[in-house]
Amino acid sequence: MLDIVRVPVLSDNYSWLVHDDTGATMVVDPGEAGPVLAAARERGWSIDAIWITHWHPDHTGGNADIVAATGARVIGPEAERAKIPTLDDGVADGDTIALGRSNATVLHVPGHTAGHVAFHFADAGVVFTGDTLFAMGCGRLFEGDAAQMFGNMQRYAAMPDATRVYCGHEYTQSNGRFALSVDPGNDALATRMADVDRRRAAGEATVPTTIGEERATNPFLRAADAAELARLRSGKDAFKG
Repeated sequence: MLDIVRVPVLSDNYSWLVHDDTGATMVVDPGEAGPVLAAARERGWSIDAIWITHWHPDHTGGNADIVAATGARVIGPEAERAKIPTLDDGVADGDTIALGRSNATVLHVPGHTAGHVAFHFADAGVVFTGDTLFAMGCGRLFEGDAAQMFGNMQRYAAMPDATRVYCGHEYTQSNGRFALSVDPGNDALATRMADVDRRRAAGEATVPTTIGEERATNPFLRAADAAELARLRSGKDAFKG
């Protein structure tokens, strides 16, 4: 149903080109315009919309130039409208957005920023998590608290194991090193990290991931409560490994 293309931008960000079988195309979190426009041109796709998970410039920096080049509409969190000057259509928790024949549900997932949203295509088994759920990690708590992020993790954990997770950064290797430091007896984690190290040494990307992989190896998704997540997040913030 959906053709999804990873577009590396900036130093370690990923934007995601998403193409529905009707021909409709959007991009999630274009940190810069050039690579996104080039990837769309290579495929003969015309970008109709820009979907934004949160206001940070490394996720919105390409908005204006893509709009100028394509006329795309910008869709993102209404709660962050003041911080996203290119925003056309604001969305909130529970809203549905269409891309051709495909529909995504908007999830409000605060903590990294106050208005952060994710986009869940349940029928396609796809979720775009921005800077909330990462491969073996979670986002820093810039505008929220551990209780909010724990709630987000619970929402993600309720999705089917096969759900593919498209996050905003290539943080997997550093996240995995921290995960091993707090869960050294986890055989699934050790096996996964060996594969991550091999892939990164070869210059390969490590995302998307899946909910099932995260359920087995991500200490933040596996946290028993908000207090445990808070301890983990504080530990990760100070981690030097």
